[in-house]
Amino acid sequence: MKQPLSQTWDLDVIFSGGAESEALRQSLAAAEQDIAALTGKLKEMSAPQTLEDTKELVHITEQLQDVNKRLHEAGAYVGCLTAQNIKDKKAVQLSGRIQTLGAQLLTVDTLYDELLRSMPDEVWAAFVKLPENDGIAFNLNERREWAQEKMSPEKEALVGDLATDGYHGWSEMYNTVISHFRIDYEEEGTKVQLSAGQAHNKLSHPNREVREQMFKLWEEAWSEKADFCADALNRIAGFRLKLYEHRGWDSVLKEPLAMNRMSEETLDAMWNTIVRNKPKFVAYLERKAKLLGVEKLTWCDVEAPLGGTQATISYDEGANTIVEQFGKFSPRMSDFAVQAFENRWIEAEDRPGKRPGGFCTSLPVVNQTRIFMTYAGTPSNVSTLAHELGHGYHQYVMDGLPAFAQQYAMNVAETASTFAEMIVSDSAVKQAKDEQEKLALLEDKIQRSIAFYMNIHARFLFETRFFEKRKEGLLSSEQLCALMEEAQNEAFCGALDSLHPHFWASKMHFYFTDVPFYNFPYTFGYLFSTGLYARALQEGESFAAKYDALLRDTGVMTVEALAEKHLGVDLTKPDFWQTAIDVTLKDVELFLQMTE
Repeated sequence: MKQPLSQTWDLDVIFSGGAESEALRQSLAAAEQDIAALTGKLKEMSAPQTLEDTKELVHITEQLQDVNKRLHEAGAYVGCLTAQNIKDKKAVQLSGRIQTLGAQLLTVDTLYDELLRSMPDEVWAAFVKLPENDGIAFNLNERREWAQEKMSPEKEALVGDLATDGYHGWSEMYNTVISHFRIDYEEEGTKVQLSAGQAHNKLSHPNREVREQMFKLWEEAWSEKADFCADALNRIAGFRLKLYEHRGWDSVLKEPLAMNRMSEETLDAMWNTIVRNKPKFVAYLERKAKLLGVEKLTWCDVEAPLGGTQATISYDEGANTIVEQFGKFSPRMSDFAVQAFENRWIEAEDRPGKRPGGFCTSLPVVNQTRIFMTYAGTPSNVSTLAHELGHGYHQYVMDGLPAFAQQYAMNVAETASTFAEMIVSDSAVKQAKDEQEKLALLEDKIQRSIAFYMNIHARFLFETRFFEKRKEGLLSSEQLCALMEEAQNEAFCGALDSLHPHFWASKMHFYFTDVPFYNFPYTFGYLFSTGLYARALQEGESFAAKYDALLRDTGVMTVEALAEKHLGVDLTKPDFWQTAIDVTLKDVELFLQMTE
């Protein structure tokens, strides 16, 4: 791999010129015209009554997939612009335009799905078997069934139009708040202003005094913005609850479960098995507190490394580690990572003005991906980089499939990313130079179990209870803080001395309107990938091809069917989940032995 590597991404190969891009303007204009044309066609059409009548619908299916890809690409590009520079107001305006086009495309989807829903059963059965629909029969059936759960097309189209400003607009409030976020901080005698991303990195600083000081400043800063965040969160939830009421849905989990193609039985089996296994992870938290010389861990001790110092891992070193470890599992996966690094698909530079967090976004027209993060040289940063490259590899494996068949859900997306992360972290532990390094890397690995079993569980508990309370009226920022502390205390089994009451304000995931309940899919992905990793260790090199086959199927079946086909397991029963948790319990047992 050619080094030194650039830490800034190349967006010009997608659309040159940033928010002023003429190519982007033309692409959006073309998408707008195509959406209008599709809307007109669909409004004039009636549901096919014979197979011969479906010819035009076949053509529209192809057009709809094409415009979906192009609009997704434009949205991904603009999302990259706003992430790399939170003050790029023109990019924010473009984001608003893309949301408007997305609402118009939702009208097309609604009209299209209504035609699918209204077709006679025998015509439908023949339609999905047409060669042109090869590879998307599952998706077409899914759309037809989901249309039967919604309101009339006219009402759904109206909802889509109103949602641009009345629903998604509230989601943009978080971006506005974060763009004004600054923390005054003194670093090595120099006063600096930290962005949210830079400040958040210091919450897991190896020096306990630094992270505790930053956590105090972090809480204070979010406390000042809490009322704005509470307004946004209340309105997002209110809109969603009212829409569910009109659709006749009685559970706030109905939509996220359907979007993740999983049953409530599977979700319950997963959480219940986790809860039964938490005592051992509490023992880990108690041991870590002892090693840090405190009675109980505080919130920002949980993800902090053991010891007061930590070697910085350069970006090039981190990249080499990832490429090497990916190669031990799959040469194809390693080759993809090299391509991403060398072709500047990654934005990792540690600088002011960036959005916090990390993501990977797909570009289905140019068949590329882009990864965003802020790299500060910690083992956690290397893990995040591997995680996002796992997302990218997932998309890479699916390139060439029909657009509908590439629409995989968040839970299986998190499977691919976590699997990639696990490859790197597990190898790092096994190859540690000495006991001290092994312990530090093992502890970093266990932190992910804590995040998915406890932190994510707290988010799930908070959001579930928030929606129940929201049915009764608006919640104040103080009430939201109380709900958050209650959820954190329960999820961490009372093992922490201090909590993060304003976590609900600071975490962008709560403000996403395209994906409700952006929490439990993370834990699903972690445990499903852990089960896959255990299988990979058993089967050796031959598993890489099976893994690719599983990833290619993630857009065309439920998770229960996916697990049955590729692993022969039943996700609605605790057995698989316990097997996966057992893998992570071994890490905790080793940690406890090494620190006796």
